[in-house]
Amino acid sequence: MSVLADLQSAFAPGRVIAPEHIPVGHRSDWGVALASDEQPAALVYAQDADDVSRALAICTHHACPVVTQGGLTGLTGAATPSHGCVIVSLERMRAIEEIDKAAATMTVQAGVALERVQQAASEAGLFFPLDLGARGSCQIGGNIATNAGGNRVLRYGMARDLVLGLEVVLADGSVVTSLNKMQKNNAGYDIKHLFIGSEGTLGIITRAVLRLFPATTSESTALCAVSDYDALLAFLAHAKARLGPTLSAFEVMWPDFYRLALEAHDMRPPLDDNHSAYVLLDTLGTDAEADQTRFEETIASALSEGLITDAVLAQSLNDSERLWRLRGLAGEFSRVFSPRIDFDISVPIGDIGVFLERAYAALTMQWPAARILSWGHIADSNVHLSVSIDEQPQPLEAVERVIYGLVREYGGSISAEHGIGLLKKPFLDYSRSPAEIALMQRMKHALDPAGLLNPGKVL
Repeated sequence: MSVLADLQSAFAPGRVIAPEHIPVGHRSDWGVALASDEQPAALVYAQDADDVSRALAICTHHACPVVTQGGLTGLTGAATPSHGCVIVSLERMRAIEEIDKAAATMTVQAGVALERVQQAASEAGLFFPLDLGARGSCQIGGNIATNAGGNRVLRYGMARDLVLGLEVVLADGSVVTSLNKMQKNNAGYDIKHLFIGSEGTLGIITRAVLRLFPATTSESTALCAVSDYDALLAFLAHAKARLGPTLSAFEVMWPDFYRLALEAHDMRPPLDDNHSAYVLLDTLGTDAEADQTRFEETIASALSEGLITDAVLAQSLNDSERLWRLRGLAGEFSRVFSPRIDFDISVPIGDIGVFLERAYAALTMQWPAARILSWGHIADSNVHLSVSIDEQPQPLEAVERVIYGLVREYGGSISAEHGIGLLKKPFLDYSRSPAEIALMQRMKHALDPAGLLNPGKVL
């Protein structure tokens, strides 16, 4: 029997979809599609770990590759199916199984949307801090499998820091359940870290225990202008020292990004558009009056010490949302800045200013009409660039070699938060040594000796 026939006999009607009936949305993630002349072998809608186990056991028997899909919001092709693969979709695994207030944890299936996790935590009087622009459609399993970052890494860390336990199905169908709720657990290897950030190449995450935090009751937001990158670094140090653990975001926009955001949103400039860079500062706290006073004093002292040249403070939730809307321009690039080549990179914080100067110079030397936008989280070393070249098609590989070559020179990462997938695989050795890559390959072979899980991705 074929893999399709075996799957159909093992699952109820409607749970296994034949190739000709697979919805078109499953042929790609957010930006990378399967070639039009290629076809998956089947699509399986799993509802729990047993379903995933059964599907993987059948695929292993047939030596058929498997690609896991969640919300399909990834940006590097990690969830793009391969020809002849079985797609295992987790979108029906939407159960929030438990919220343990004493342990401050939430146990969920992998297909729960991030926004639903946030809402459930809030309804319980708690807070789940991971936050991305795709919160309404991305799924927590995918967030964990890609070690998602977002806007609050400065305070709460990456997805890796928000996971206590996992349930994972291995390539042969074995189910490894380690739904630990404890922050301290040194009983042997902490195996969850093998799978967080592995992009579905080592196992399929089916359930997770998430860390929750006390609900915040106050938020303060300001947009500040700085004279140069050295001043920006001094302001970051000042904000960390004065605001302590309430500092939740330190987002930076360079002038071209800021001007386009104003234009795209038809907004009156909160600050003049002639500054060297703009910092969107945000705090989350539990004492509204004290938090706001401390925030205002921090901004005032930064002005008096010359660390910033101008500032505007949000006076209401609407003001805060308006300022954050500027930073959210990147989610609208398809409307206002296309065609383009996007970069999600990390460079040591102290080098980002010089790195960007060199990147701009190198790009405009080779393509004088290039348009370059830069912005990022910065306080966690993450900077984003979008480059538009006056050529069709865009010279993707040539531009990538310029940027990733500089990233390698500064000891940075070609992927800060988006993963490797298909798109960044050719440049993995720009950020990982031969010994590191060899170790990754050994881990892959140990857990997936036939190479069936998400083949062709990452390594």
